[in-house]
Amino acid sequence: MTPSSTTTARTDVLGARLLGSRQRALLAVASITGVLVFWGVFTSAGWVDRVLLPSPQEVFRSLLDSVRDGSLLRHVAASLLRVLEGFAIALAAAVPLGIAMGVSRVVRGILEPLLELLRPIPPIALIPLAILWFGIDELSKVLIIAYGAFFPILLNTMAGFREVDLVHVRAARALGAKRHHIFRDVVLRSAFPFIVVGARVGMGMAFIVLVAAELIASSAGLGFLISDARYNFRTDQMFLGMAMIGLLGFALNKALLEVERRLLKWKSP
Repeated sequence: MTPSSTTTARTDVLGARLLGSRQRALLAVASITGVLVFWGVFTSAGWVDRVLLPSPQEVFRSLLDSVRDGSLLRHVAASLLRVLEGFAIALAAAVPLGIAMGVSRVVRGILEPLLELLRPIPPIALIPLAILWFGIDELSKVLIIAYGAFFPILLNTMAGFREVDLVHVRAARALGAKRHHIFRDVVLRSAFPFIVVGARVGMGMAFIVLVAAELIASSAGLGFLISDARYNFRTDQMFLGMAMIGLLGFALNKALLEVERRLLKWKSP
């Protein structure tokens, strides 16, 4: 092995060599293909009623039919807009509050008891109250989604600012860095990966709450699609709705990871 290859090879914390992007993509394709093949063989063999578990071909035909009549685009657009709006509200509220609670013991002492009382309350339990206060329009759904995404972002932001290495802060202060420079270049950079993790967890919670909200009170959206399909015994459409939720969540998670990669180019993969 040449010196150049040893310096460029990247390993994980246990010393194992990291997979390249092409290898990861091949493994992802292989795993998804394997699941689809097993699913198709399982349903084709007649081991389960097609009403309970449709074949991949039936779900794909349902996808084509929904694309042709435009219903799928309408449901995806409605759900995606609600998730993005609720997530944006949660991010805008949780990150500044998490920063304040992470750097100030006074702020944390005032707000932490109240937030810890609210955090165990599941968002689903607040849906009837949100409908009573704000009606069945978009506002109630967006606020419930924001509530579900808020706490994961808040807790991870607090953890990021509380886990900053004080050695780095002291080193920057010894080199003559001003207070705002230390905050921007040391503290914020150290905490940013925690914020991204919180955002990813919050995005997952946003989709969970979205489906619950749309199942109860909605006339469009992927949750409504799943609920409507249940009443019509269309399990192929139920699987289609779940698959679209998974694809949307996957795409948004990749977008957050790309933001982290671009903003933190110094961070090891």
